[in-house]
Amino acid sequence: MNLVLFGPPGAGKGTQAKLLTEKHGLPQLSTGDMLRAAIEAGTPLGLSCKALMAKGELVPDETVIGIIAERYDQPDCKKGAVFDGFPRTVPQAQALDRMLSERRRKIDLVLELKVDDAVLLARVESRIAAGGAVRADDTPETLKHRLEVYYKNTAPLIGFYRGQGKLTTLDGMAPIPEVTAQIDAALGAAKA
Repeated sequence: MNLVLFGPPGAGKGTQAKLLTEKHGLPQLSTGDMLRAAIEAGTPLGLSCKALMAKGELVPDETVIGIIAERYDQPDCKKGAVFDGFPRTVPQAQALDRMLSERRRKIDLVLELKVDDAVLLARVESRIAAGGAVRADDTPETLKHRLEVYYKNTAPLIGFYRGQGKLTTLDGMAPIPEVTAQIDAALGAAKA
């Protein structure tokens, strides 16, 4: 089963993707994690993406799609994967559909985590106030910009996936266990 976790930055996609991996054995394909690893390793790809990501900008589609295809071809993706943070635009979603189609696969379910932007900003501010480790791209200013980019570029995916009959919208503001239960119910319905 191939799933897309979809929602604004900070909606809890990464948390839920990890839980899906643990419960269902589907690897989490997080473009953000893959790109951050490339930056940390100092690869040419990482260096070219570092400045864009620090400003909250999107990495070029060809780059992201190439990374996803390479990762999806690994043996642990044989039963499917959880796409976390990808696709972010309708052209990326179309490219993902083509890439999967070439492998005789498809996206089975898209889970939209709906959240309140003001709460997301408050979460970032509380992480900073707590003094814990905060990523360079995890500041109120960067989040505001990332939300603008999300609504401009990514929100149109709602209509794209609704048109394919694959979209399920969940309450991302609920406590983590409740969001997980909503996801389990959506998976059960998709398999039925």
